[in-house]
Amino acid sequence: MLLANKNAVIYGAGGAIGAAVAHAFAREGANVFLTGRNPAALEVVAKEVTAADGTAETAAVDALDEQAVERHADAVVARAGSLDISFNAIGIPQEGIQGTPLVELSAAGFSLPVATYTTAHFLTARAAARRMLTRGSGVILTLTATPARLAAPLVGGMAAAWAGVEALTRVLSAELGPHGIRAVCLRPDAIPETATIEAVFGQHANALEIPAEQFQAMAEGLTHRRRLPTLAEVANVAAFVASDQASAMTGTVVNLSGGTLVD
Repeated sequence: MLLANKNAVIYGAGGAIGAAVAHAFAREGANVFLTGRNPAALEVVAKEVTAADGTAETAAVDALDEQAVERHADAVVARAGSLDISFNAIGIPQEGIQGTPLVELSAAGFSLPVATYTTAHFLTARAAARRMLTRGSGVILTLTATPARLAAPLVGGMAAAWAGVEALTRVLSAELGPHGIRAVCLRPDAIPETATIEAVFGQHANALEIPAEQFQAMAEGLTHRRRLPTLAEVANVAAFVASDQASAMTGTVVNLSGGTLVD
């Protein structure tokens, strides 16, 4: 198992990506600590993980609440002995965020994702790093999407938010690498299985006055394999990157765009 006896905290674990990664981590032997703002959603994921012979615990934690994040990190260390992996998969509703030209977008609509994503990733990464420093090891995983680099229209402040998270990941790696802690960002293209992408594709399609299916086909056409990534693909890569098999990877972005972006 890639992650045997590792203790992993997942923020936004009630969402599609967070849940998929929780399953992948647990399957590879990690003890997963699921956090989010929706206890009912977390319990569903935890029951699925334990039904598959994994180990999962849940806690209601708002990733924007500095004290709550710190208290939970302390609780994980007290309960499990260490905090080895941190993965942030939080999300916000995209209504009023995407699908609107910048010249028509409100300042609040633009700044909300920038403040939310960068602050939440900073708070959760900082909490993890503080506990990892005492052991001289650990992995911090962040999550963005292709507009962090792709010149895409109608994404509002999301592109700036994701670009900020990627910059934060590089700084984390530079500061924490000498202490044995890795920081890596996962950057998938849109994942059609998720409710968020279904809503986002609908917003973009409405703005372009085309069917949502046509917009998805356009997005798929930008990839080399003519399809977008799946939850399983992203989760499997997350498990590998969090493992010692990827010990040389830090300060970088894992390109999961399927060719929409090439390095």
